[in-house]
Amino acid sequence: MSIKNNIEKFTQTLPAGCRLIAVSKTQPVEKITEAYAAGQRLFGENKAQELTAKYEALPKDIEWHMIGHLQTNKVKYIAPFVHLIHSVDSLKLLTEIDKQAKKVSRTIRCLLQVHIAREETKFGFSESEVLDMLQSGQFQTLKNIQVCGLMGMATLTDDVAQIRNEFKGLKTLFEKIKAVQIASVSMEELSMGMSSDYAIAIEEGSTLIRVGTAIFGERNYH
Repeated sequence: MSIKNNIEKFTQTLPAGCRLIAVSKTQPVEKITEAYAAGQRLFGENKAQELTAKYEALPKDIEWHMIGHLQTNKVKYIAPFVHLIHSVDSLKLLTEIDKQAKKVSRTIRCLLQVHIAREETKFGFSESEVLDMLQSGQFQTLKNIQVCGLMGMATLTDDVAQIRNEFKGLKTLFEKIKAVQIASVSMEELSMGMSSDYAIAIEEGSTLIRVGTAIFGERNYH
């Protein structure tokens, strides 16, 4: 299967209200160009330097999504152009994004990463931490960020029921936050689902699926 065919397969089967992020981390510019030529405009990267280099090398109508763990000292590199940061996992990071966004006169859209997996290695807030942070005084002082949804990664398992439960829990939290009026918060995007579990994520209400392997083939590990 070619990259073009893979993208067409997704675009034809995704339900209304759900979009595909082609996860291009470790992929060369040539492969991204191929996906771009097939009409793909949303791309996801997990390292700030790689993201910046690709932004500079590729067409400017691409929507770049930061989907990997982001260190505070790397925010400044992507602040001028990043479309959406999916992986905000602390108030400290959100504060830094706000600071860097202000410097470049932007409002940066962010998703809060919630720890839904039964694995210790994943980053993210717990449900109570999300609610506490959004209602904290410090959060209210941030004027150059917009929290527009949540992101989560399910446990890497073959247990479909467990994956579904984890996604369901994230959707429930999404609806809970949506019901509360908080300044700078709008629940529009629910980023969940990857190559292995995107079908379940879509059934549970995902608006953004992050797919790499099923588009580009196996990843290049240098």
